[in-house]
Amino acid sequence: MDNLSTISQQQLEEIKIILTDIDDTLTTDGRLTGEAYVAMERLAESGYTVIPITGRCAGWCDHIARMWPVSGVVGESGAFFYSYDHNSKMMQHKYCQTEKVRKENYRLLQKIKKTILANVPGTALASDQDFRLTDLAIDFAEDVSPLPFEKVSEIVNIVERAGAIAKTSSIHVNCWIGDHNKLSTSLMILDQIFGVSEARAKKDVLFVGDSPNDSLMFGFFYNSVGVANVANLLDYMDERPKYVTSMDAGAGFVEVANFLLTG
Repeated sequence: MDNLSTISQQQLEEIKIILTDIDDTLTTDGRLTGEAYVAMERLAESGYTVIPITGRCAGWCDHIARMWPVSGVVGESGAFFYSYDHNSKMMQHKYCQTEKVRKENYRLLQKIKKTILANVPGTALASDQDFRLTDLAIDFAEDVSPLPFEKVSEIVNIVERAGAIAKTSSIHVNCWIGDHNKLSTSLMILDQIFGVSEARAKKDVLFVGDSPNDSLMFGFFYNSVGVANVANLLDYMDERPKYVTSMDAGAGFVEVANFLLTG
């Protein structure tokens, strides 16, 4: 990985869209700092399209789309895109699955949940589980004592043996049924809503992340950046970011924003 500062001026001039993970990328120790929020706002006011791409729940994403200085949010690891039209005061929803399919899949996930909680001591449902529509989030480091990665692997194995998808963030294992993911939904909404083709997205987008569930994004986008704490999880990633910040978490995101705005 090269330092963020090595991105060329030509690359900077092509970047129009900022996609960013939330947990431990925008947030620091579980909180969104004022500096990170202002960094998003400065980017948006300077003409960048800012879109969080997160495993977080539908309830959070409704709030984010309404209240944050963003053009929308991809949530529950690619299950949907929410954007709020401040002129019409209407929330726009785009789901990857029908409501019927979502409900059927959710029933299957409840069986997986029981197996995990019964077989991997120390795990818990994510605190935001009640506000999820499409996935199951197992907490291994947010509101529980952090589990060793061997235990996290056990969770992933249980999910995959049951025929579902499991992706690991810095705090949760997100589990779902379907072929959507952070990258597929990002590319879909970039094309269908923002008019950016897959080919253009490779260079028009800068992605910022920190964990294994960002691996597809790191591999696809030419301008993929890991905040410095990405170093803690590199051994569990298939694809690494091309660039890395000097600072961790939210301070790393601020570093990215400052570099874009002054470069």
